[in-house]
Amino acid sequence: MKHTGNKVEDLKIAYIGGGSRGWAWGLMSDLALAPDISGQVALYDIDYEAAKDNAIIGNMHNDAPIPTSHWDYRAEKEIGDALTGADFVVISILPGTFKEMESDVHTPEKYGIYQSVGDTVGPGGILRAMRAVPMFEFIARSIEKYCPKAWVINYTNPMTMCVRTLYKTFPGIKAFGCCHEVFKTQTLLAAALEDMLGMERPAREEIKINVLGVNHFTWLTAAHYGNIDLMEVYRDFCEKYHETGFTKDCVKETFACSNRVKMDLFRKYGVIAAAGDRHLAEFNNGKQYLASPGQARSWGFDLTKVSWRQEDLKKRLEKSRKLLSGELTFVPTKTSEEGVLQIRALLGLCPLVTNVNLPNRGQIPNLPMDAIVETNAVFSGDSLIPVLAGNIPMSVYGQISRIVSEQEMVVAGCVERNVDKIYSAFRNDPLVTLPDCDAKKLFDEMVENTKEYLTEYLI
Repeated sequence: MKHTGNKVEDLKIAYIGGGSRGWAWGLMSDLALAPDISGQVALYDIDYEAAKDNAIIGNMHNDAPIPTSHWDYRAEKEIGDALTGADFVVISILPGTFKEMESDVHTPEKYGIYQSVGDTVGPGGILRAMRAVPMFEFIARSIEKYCPKAWVINYTNPMTMCVRTLYKTFPGIKAFGCCHEVFKTQTLLAAALEDMLGMERPAREEIKINVLGVNHFTWLTAAHYGNIDLMEVYRDFCEKYHETGFTKDCVKETFACSNRVKMDLFRKYGVIAAAGDRHLAEFNNGKQYLASPGQARSWGFDLTKVSWRQEDLKKRLEKSRKLLSGELTFVPTKTSEEGVLQIRALLGLCPLVTNVNLPNRGQIPNLPMDAIVETNAVFSGDSLIPVLAGNIPMSVYGQISRIVSEQEMVVAGCVERNVDKIYSAFRNDPLVTLPDCDAKKLFDEMVENTKEYLTEYLI
């Protein structure tokens, strides 16, 4: 890595999961449009052929009509070769395959349990963690061996438990988790300003917020636009739309929601729930928003079926084929993600304050130390300092403290390969609204369905 004036050259980024046809392409676009950084990207994936294809696609960016930055992409067969000399590491992997995700999401439906996402909490999130934790232990050990001073950006879910595993395995790691869910709530607050006050809608970055909680169950205890207190604006906005939902900006697609769950939670607890309704619903008792697919639809969101993800992958594979054949030209388009902006800020090239997932060092005083929490943090040259967000409000403290306890127990059980401890957390998850005997049957069935990835648990 070489600093030249206001630019950084010869930067090395290692991408774990570099065969991705989603997150990786987004990173490629954002890197191509970053004028003050350049270098190489090493793509590592257990599917080496997918990484090789992405290397070809990534290098196409250098010939695109509007790139401002040059990057050399290379696929690596060994993780050590990808990590050696890396200044930054990006992790974006699928723990298992869609076959395992199919079980995570849909096996519980046989027992009357419905999940709108199934990758963070609930039966699906816990089984996914069982597969992810050993993978993240391996990644953390590899980072400690080959690039211990690198900054590590994780996008993989279950976010909290993946980041916790990185720190448990390599306490000196410089890792944080990124999630775009809070951005969508900032956008909703900007829309509320336009709708309620007749103002020109501001950019979401202009909405200043205090964020606290855990990933996908984050909350805003303060929100301002200039000198306007958005808590009061949002209160009126929720009263106006809590029965119908607010869908003015919604694109009709599987991830769309009417924001009714957010509004319902605000009216109950007095703080702003800051994630998508599909995620928020899963942290509550299963009968509240997810008693059935019909109940979910009545709240203005749908359950994301794994079959949809499989069809979407087919489309992305076809796009990959067309890019490789030259039928399509890759034109870099800026994404809504902040990964490249965070890299630039950590290189000292721009100021940044944004929400990330980090170990609790006191930024949320009434949650356990070292548990992974989500708050704002200040990015600067080789420095990431969490912002003191204050205590979790008492209105939601019970739910969040229970979630932290569950996630800590799951990670501990996975690290220890203690299936009984993991099951104890599984049994007590609020989505598992079953008698003990049926809860155990469900857990055993889900474990059996995904046993190919659970051999380390000696099941």
